[in-house]
Amino acid sequence: MNLLNRLLQKLNWHTLAAPILVIMVLAMLIIPLPTFLLDILFTFNITLGLIILLVSLYMQRPLEFAAFPTALLLTTLLRLSLNVAAARIILLHGQNGPGAAGQVIESFGAFVVGGDYVVGIIVFAILVIINFVVITKGAGRIAEVSARFTLDAMPGKQMAIDADLNAGIIDQEEAHRRRSEIAQEADFFGSMDGASKFVRGDAVAAILILFINLIGGLIIGIWQHGLSLSTAAHDYTLLSIGDALVAQIPALVISIAAGIVVSTVNTGQDLGKQLIGQVFQNQEVLTIVAVILAILGLIPGMPHLPFLGAAALLGGIVWYGKQPKAPEKVPEVPSSNEPEEVTWASVEPLDPLGLEVGYRLIPLVDKGQGGELLARIRGVRKKFAQDFGFLVPAVHVRDNLELRPTAYRINIKGVEAGGGEVFPDLLLAIDPGNVLGKISGTPTTDPSFGLPAVWINKEERDKSVALGYTVVDPATVIATQLHQILQSHGAELLGREEVEGLLSHLASRSPKLVEDVIPKMLSPDKLKKVLQNLLNEGVPIRDMRTIVEILAEHAPQSQDVDELTAAVRKALGPYIVQGLFPGQSELPVAVLDGQLEHLLQESLRNSNGEALEPGLAQRVLEKAGDLMQQMEAGGMQPVLLAMAPMRAFLAHFLARSAPRMRVLSYAEIPESKKIRVVATLGA
Repeated sequence: MNLLNRLLQKLNWHTLAAPILVIMVLAMLIIPLPTFLLDILFTFNITLGLIILLVSLYMQRPLEFAAFPTALLLTTLLRLSLNVAAARIILLHGQNGPGAAGQVIESFGAFVVGGDYVVGIIVFAILVIINFVVITKGAGRIAEVSARFTLDAMPGKQMAIDADLNAGIIDQEEAHRRRSEIAQEADFFGSMDGASKFVRGDAVAAILILFINLIGGLIIGIWQHGLSLSTAAHDYTLLSIGDALVAQIPALVISIAAGIVVSTVNTGQDLGKQLIGQVFQNQEVLTIVAVILAILGLIPGMPHLPFLGAAALLGGIVWYGKQPKAPEKVPEVPSSNEPEEVTWASVEPLDPLGLEVGYRLIPLVDKGQGGELLARIRGVRKKFAQDFGFLVPAVHVRDNLELRPTAYRINIKGVEAGGGEVFPDLLLAIDPGNVLGKISGTPTTDPSFGLPAVWINKEERDKSVALGYTVVDPATVIATQLHQILQSHGAELLGREEVEGLLSHLASRSPKLVEDVIPKMLSPDKLKKVLQNLLNEGVPIRDMRTIVEILAEHAPQSQDVDELTAAVRKALGPYIVQGLFPGQSELPVAVLDGQLEHLLQESLRNSNGEALEPGLAQRVLEKAGDLMQQMEAGGMQPVLLAMAPMRAFLAHFLARSAPRMRVLSYAEIPESKKIRVVATLGA
């Protein structure tokens, strides 16, 4: 007994619900059921259908009821098994009268259709037509189209998730959750497309079972039990109609729930709130309808009370909606005509990092109006800190009436570093280069990546995603450009305060290292210059322990910042290469032409690169820009390999014409990596 109790405690009844239901369905197909149990199961079937309908009405998005396709299949099987069990009882005991198959079937056969089997057949036919032709067909078509468009939109949605992840708006966990949600959405609508066929087959089966019960009952009643034709027709028809109605009404309820599930739009509200908020929101529409109803109610011969009553009800709704709300009392601030004394507080410091917005963009930064830009900016700063190893100053956001209403500007130490124009009521559809068609809207260019884009209405979002566009909101546009600017201006944002923060953070883990090196071997200013050199070329400074250890090793021999930077880069070589070529053992790179390399060596030896002939320099810059675009078009990271003495010069020299070209020295390539030369840079 104790063993049985422990076994029952370990069983998870939630996991047993579905197997028990399936076994019960199969049992009803084989084992004859008593009438009282049949009544209970029919009642359970009706209850289950109403529960599913109400769940679909109160859900806010389809994925909240992801089990609906499976529930649709199980309820369909339950109804069919009940039909089989009821048919067995009707054919075996139908000679006993309309109550032979239980009270539920008798009630539906007598009360619902008034005991008239002709009316019952007509009502059943109408219900089948409504379910089969209207609801099921429409729901199946919506599920089919939704499944196709959901699958077509998956690449665009994945790109949007990757863009948010790269911009620091979301983390890896949130990106994984969104990707899983996209996959679940595609599976859900695909399953709904197939599950709708079960409901259609159920309607056909209900018609066939009705006629089988009618014909079989007449044959059994007349030939085996000696009933008259009228008695057999009356009893067996009422039993068959009752059985058909008691199964068809839950089927109709489930079909309505299926239509609601596949037609629900994800707005964050259930169906009732959507209908009330959207149907009765426009007071002009309600006023016009009330006037039309009032005119119809005044026409002689028309039913006055219903039309005039409806007009009065709508008029009352409009009147109530126009009632002014009580204004909030604002405390009065005593005014003073005397000017304030000028103090040092009147001098505003220059913000290291600032964002200025036009007045129409203020709702984007106002939490009270649902603005998400401030949260996005925090996400960008967090992402940058994780990638590059230090925390940039906080972004000071303020409005600027000198800007256009929809314009914004990103400043670094008071100097404009980027900006653009966004429209808070529109979305930006970015063309990644493989879209399937054109969309209507205002053409523009994505400020972060320079890709062609279109400003579209929010209603065009799903269509644009289906065509392959990456659709983002205005806050994401600004946050993405801010992240790009932080990456390219990281060295400017690294000041003494940030360096002190880095050293303090390192001292908490390696106090002896910091104490021995800074400032005994190297001053904080020179450390800052080395770190800025690394950031200028996109090298993260996350591994501060390695950086300080290498500086401690080389600082006694040389205090030259460029030499120290080269030593640090060599030590960080594996990390730099991994960031440029993640997971690749063979590195596709470009190298210098032999003649150009010799010219550069002579130039650096004689005059530190300043004596490079202008025409030659211009041709090299043009070739470098073309080479960068050629490698990017081939799906490769543009990387140029050079000798260690000329690496720093080349990186600085090519920065303007080929800003995304990374210059590495041979010493920075790990021995475990193989080099594959794919291009040559020559004059």
